[in-house]
Amino acid sequence: MTIKYIPAHQIDKPAWDNCIRSAVNGNIYAFSWYLDLMCDSWDALVADEYSAVFPLTFRQKAGVTYLYQPFFTQQLGIFSINHLTPESVEQFLQAIPEKFRFAEINLNTFNKPDAVRWRIIQSINHELDLIEPYEQISRGYSENIRRNISKAAKNGITISTNVKPEEIITLFRSNKGLNISHLGEYDYRRLLRLIYQCLHDHKAICYGAYTSNNTFCAGAVFVFSHRKAIFLFSATGAEARTTGAMSFLIDRFIQDSSGNHLTLDFEGSNDSNLARFYRGFGAKVITYPSLRFNRLPLHLNMMMKIVKMLRKIYLKK
Repeated sequence: MTIKYIPAHQIDKPAWDNCIRSAVNGNIYAFSWYLDLMCDSWDALVADEYSAVFPLTFRQKAGVTYLYQPFFTQQLGIFSINHLTPESVEQFLQAIPEKFRFAEINLNTFNKPDAVRWRIIQSINHELDLIEPYEQISRGYSENIRRNISKAAKNGITISTNVKPEEIITLFRSNKGLNISHLGEYDYRRLLRLIYQCLHDHKAICYGAYTSNNTFCAGAVFVFSHRKAIFLFSATGAEARTTGAMSFLIDRFIQDSSGNHLTLDFEGSNDSNLARFYRGFGAKVITYPSLRFNRLPLHLNMMMKIVKMLRKIYLKK
């Protein structure tokens, strides 16, 4: 296998997207249009006329070029039209140019890097197969999910698929987003553009939950690709947390989508409470590797540690 490093302006994007579309492990995050929307910059490693590809999403800071994981792109890594072996994954990883001095990136479930050679952390995802009828899928719900659904129905929660993406993002920013400092204005604008692009291409749907007083209290964005529905983004208000509205919303999506060759990808989570919530719908645990490497000289490593320490002190104030 011959692997070439290709800078962004030389990437054949139709060939790239054809590879992602046909890949045995393709996903929506890796399409060129998705990367263009969500990344600061990205180059690529390409094998054998785009039969396998690896997006290199990068930034530059203080003269250091490093690989990072863009927001709202859970799994990237190596994608291939043919079966991926540990050997081919290793070839790609070894081909990452030396100019990338540092990396904190997520590969995908089908990438099996050498855990001895590379620093690997297994991250957690949850997936629920929707091919069975709703009645059968719902029998796998936990008692807590059932109680939440019943509570939402008794409280008069209703579901709509006409909610606007702006409403979901605004609800998030007014609640959980208040405690998330790493998402800035530009990130939310990027997310909004992404959702509208997916809606325009019939690759997304937005669900909203409303109280008996018609107050918007919960929302979720699902995006579709490669026979998966990805729970890309969600938001809840105070009313949703006391009425079980999010459980009710997800249950409605499962009702609407069941009986199809589709998998609901909950997109996480390493958070134990969220993981328990997703498992409550009968979702199965799937892992994917997160890759770290550090090629920085000693003095830059020391400087990075000091910056991280100062950032932690600042955030605690």
